[in-house]
Amino acid sequence: MRADRLVSLVLLLRQHGRLSAPALARELEVSTRTVLRDIDALSAAGVPVYAERGRLGGFALLPGFRTELTGLNHDEALALLVAGSRRGAQAFGLGSALASAMRKVVDALPESDRATAAGAARRLLVDADTDLLARSRDVEELPDTVVGEVRRAVLAGHKLRIHYAAADQAPRWRTVDPIGLVTARGQGYLLATRSGAERTYRLSRVLAAEELTEPAQRPERVDLDRAWKERSARFRSGGDQVTVRLRLHPARWGELVGTALAVRTTDTAASTDTTNTATAADTAGWLRVEATFQDRRHAEWMLWQLATDAEALDPRWLRTALHERAAAITARYATG
Repeated sequence: MRADRLVSLVLLLRQHGRLSAPALARELEVSTRTVLRDIDALSAAGVPVYAERGRLGGFALLPGFRTELTGLNHDEALALLVAGSRRGAQAFGLGSALASAMRKVVDALPESDRATAAGAARRLLVDADTDLLARSRDVEELPDTVVGEVRRAVLAGHKLRIHYAAADQAPRWRTVDPIGLVTARGQGYLLATRSGAERTYRLSRVLAAEELTEPAQRPERVDLDRAWKERSARFRSGGDQVTVRLRLHPARWGELVGTALAVRTTDTAASTDTTNTATAADTAGWLRVEATFQDRRHAEWMLWQLATDAEALDPRWLRTALHERAAAITARYATG
């Protein structure tokens, strides 16, 4: 809304002192022309904003101007700044709202605490995008219109129609009763029921959504954390699970743990093991692991990702599948 954008513009000028129109446009995610119109509107409303010409010029507020916002102490503001997870906000289509809210939090601080709180927040990182093994954790980019419609239905307690593309299935429309929204490792999920049965939908697979006026059939209160844990446990215990014995380079341990349903080590890979063609030099210091996967496809995909840093010992079908895939790749590029 324009009113929110005007407040954000004032807060940006208060916190940065002077900003050019292009810089303001980037922060507010609008065009430069829109920024200039907003500056005119603020001036007409009596906000003392003025322009400075020149290469280092831009827009600024007269010294001493302050918006009246309720105050927060230093620790309260710091907690909000750190807890304001951009990953979660993006997953729910609230990235712009989060940025605006954080500007208001900083502005609400007393003058003496404002700089120190913002600086302290930069010293604390929650839910990093990349771990020590350099594996990125991408946040799904979701259309604001779709996620916004889902979010409104969840919060209003209305039924929701979604055009959903389940894995290996053609997209189709279905009507659900939304329970809540959850993020896990940067991915967004809709918890819902359909015809009374529990359903979990990945937001990135929702192609379109429509909030209905009919009230959703759902309990008034929900423990979303508990509901998510229960559904996760059922997911992990269901399906055609397979257990794989493998050798694994220690550097890939975190990657395997982050993907498999369950992982446990048996011991380090012994150099005297002759159950396959791996040499003692290949496996020195490697781990012997038992890993459980959701199904055969899940197991084959994970072992392929690990490449030469892992070797499946059994079951035999997995070794055969990986061999055939590698042979097909070799044949494709043999005459390149």
